[in-house]
Amino acid sequence: MQALIPTYNRLPVAFTRGEGAWLYDEQGHAYLDGVAGIAVCGLGHSHPAIARVVAEQAQTLVHTSNLYRVPLQERLAERLCAAAGMGAAFFCNSGAEANEAAIKLARRYAAGRGITAPQIVVADGAFHGRTLGALAATGNPQAHEGFAPLPEGFLRVPYGDADAVAAVDDPAVCAVLVEPIQGEGGVQIPPADYLARLRRLCDERGWLLMLDEVQTGMGRTGTLFAFEQAGIRPDVLVLAKALGNGLPIGACLAAAEHAEILGPGSHGTTYGGNPLAARAALAVLDTLEGEDLPAAAARAGEALRARLAEGLAGVDGVREIRGRGLMVGVELAVEASALPRQALEAGLLINVTAGRVVRLVPPLTLDDDEIRQLADGVVDLVRRHLAGA
Repeated sequence: MQALIPTYNRLPVAFTRGEGAWLYDEQGHAYLDGVAGIAVCGLGHSHPAIARVVAEQAQTLVHTSNLYRVPLQERLAERLCAAAGMGAAFFCNSGAEANEAAIKLARRYAAGRGITAPQIVVADGAFHGRTLGALAATGNPQAHEGFAPLPEGFLRVPYGDADAVAAVDDPAVCAVLVEPIQGEGGVQIPPADYLARLRRLCDERGWLLMLDEVQTGMGRTGTLFAFEQAGIRPDVLVLAKALGNGLPIGACLAAAEHAEILGPGSHGTTYGGNPLAARAALAVLDTLEGEDLPAAAARAGEALRARLAEGLAGVDGVREIRGRGLMVGVELAVEASALPRQALEAGLLINVTAGRVVRLVPPLTLDDDEIRQLADGVVDLVRRHLAGA
């Protein structure tokens, strides 16, 4: 570890293999995974369909670059656009890169309308990535520290407050960029009409509605994309994380009417959408659809939240249990950053975000026993933590 730049406070464990919702360390100890690689391994670890196609593709063709046609990438774009009601896709390697593509698309859209210093409306508490453009859009002052000057062109408003967006009176605004549910911000769920109101505002003012579904996408919230539950369609959709089930891939999808804003030479990537990543993502889509995993996530999430609520009923210091599908947050009244290490000792992997929110984003494939184990483990940890607080 001494040879690594210390950008992470890593827990003292190394995993050697995984199966479904379980990871195994160097000593063979098993851990129930409530993090799934930070909402990446939606199908669980070592899913046989993904393992098979990755092995096949690795023996056939891994990379050619985007100087040439990539038929698997074209197939993936068609599948995603058909599922999301979008027009075209740009593939990259991560959520931050996909958000960078969305930001560039919005600025090029603004330039086409004669706006020379465009502004994008973003939200407090948002997380869009750690590249400089995505970081500037991110609403976390701590993440900004030491990286000034950040790119300009972002107007920040409270999350979930459509009235605050409506109050923005700036002719340079060209787009709104938000998460349907804030993940890093603490599993924050906006009012039910939030996205619909943003859609109407954007339509009225000629702004792009850009949704960052890096964490909410690919079935996690109970539908393939979270925006489906609002009955709207965005102008730009950003995906990554679970799209490749661990293979690095991100996507920026644009509605048909905006699909040619970025043209040859205006953006690019060396690795994005290569045959290996595209083949894995196609297998992810096949599995999500074939096993109806978004609906399974909706049911599992209800069961998980219900068991957490039962186990933590009446416990002082538990502020709220919230979530949608298998994106669940347990907010405490006290700092909870010590809980992941305590969970590790108990054979459980969890994550704490926003300082005091236990975030659970397990594989969508959890069975009933695993739901109970995960909920009961978290209940025990939270009760003991609050008792000692």
